[in-house]
Amino acid sequence: MRRLVKALGSLLALTGFPYLAYVGLYWLLGPEGSPAEKDYDAEPTVSIVLPTYNEEGIVEAKIEELVSLDYPLEKVEIVVVDSSDDETPELVESYFADREAPELTLIREEERRGLAVALNEAYAAASNEMVVKTDCDSRIADDALREAAANLADPDVSAVTGRNAEALGGSEVEEGYRDVQAHIQTLESHLDSTLIFHGPFSAFENDAIAPIDEDSIADDTELALKIRKGGDRVVFDPEIEYKEAAHSTFRKRRQQKDRRAMGLIRLLWRQREMLGGYGAYGGAVLPFNWWFMIVSPWLVMASIGLATLGGLAVGGPLGLLVPGTVAGFVALGSREKLGSLQAAYSLFDTQVSLFRASLKLLSGEGDGTWEIDEELREMY
Repeated sequence: MRRLVKALGSLLALTGFPYLAYVGLYWLLGPEGSPAEKDYDAEPTVSIVLPTYNEEGIVEAKIEELVSLDYPLEKVEIVVVDSSDDETPELVESYFADREAPELTLIREEERRGLAVALNEAYAAASNEMVVKTDCDSRIADDALREAAANLADPDVSAVTGRNAEALGGSEVEEGYRDVQAHIQTLESHLDSTLIFHGPFSAFENDAIAPIDEDSIADDTELALKIRKGGDRVVFDPEIEYKEAAHSTFRKRRQQKDRRAMGLIRLLWRQREMLGGYGAYGGAVLPFNWWFMIVSPWLVMASIGLATLGGLAVGGPLGLLVPGTVAGFVALGSREKLGSLQAAYSLFDTQVSLFRASLKLLSGEGDGTWEIDEELREMY
């Protein structure tokens, strides 16, 4: 029993130390906003890349949003890469039929080959100085292009992403995690560069774009990582805001969260040679993300297992109170009834997804296509 308690204590201490170190570093540096030297007079030409697949119910609203952004339309082109088998491409063409600006480039794929392949094709077709990737099932702030351009005016910065200002559907679980993530990404950006880039809005200098792996399921983050690998900074700016729908319930969140987790874990593994290099990016940012995404989830599950064994050893069937307590924590957290502990549940929920994603990757799952979530689509 003593050995179990000692092992459990060691696991918990080991799991928590990197998080405490990051909190201490955040407190010491007090980072705020983007680290880029912004120039709001910058007004580059912009290519907005929009991948679509069976979006006929929401694509017109998305395009209307894009043409209403606070930016000169004569400096904008919209690159739609489509693999739909519904009326999405026809709706896109119809919308732009009588418009002089922005210019439309519509790439119609004869077969669905995955998001990464589609994006590589769209990026190759993008002709303007700044390339913005956004998703059909997201909403971005009116000033997003201007904020992105101001960041990229810094000669050291070649990519920038923004924050989820609101989880459509009212998911406090997702909003709690994104708030924590925003603080982490702000710190990372001030240290050097951030890792995670977000599909609803990411902007890149066209000259810095590199091809992404055709089986990638973390395409935005992979592109940003490759840009950092090329020597330029990639940063997070909380002033760039977007909205994205998210499920609250534990079961429904799994597909959405697990897929993202799979992509990030696989990317970290494939780019493991970057650890220790590239300044503070390889010396602090990547090691922390390795810990958070790959090591910590296994330690968390091992801690629950050890605590259960210890409880069974001491109290017999009463030891089942440990997994029962965890189940109760999940049940209350997924229903957003934990009050001040809700943020802790949001982090735990993410660790669950990362653990599940690891198991799926080990079993050979993970491809570059994505499925439509009709329930989330209804929120748009």
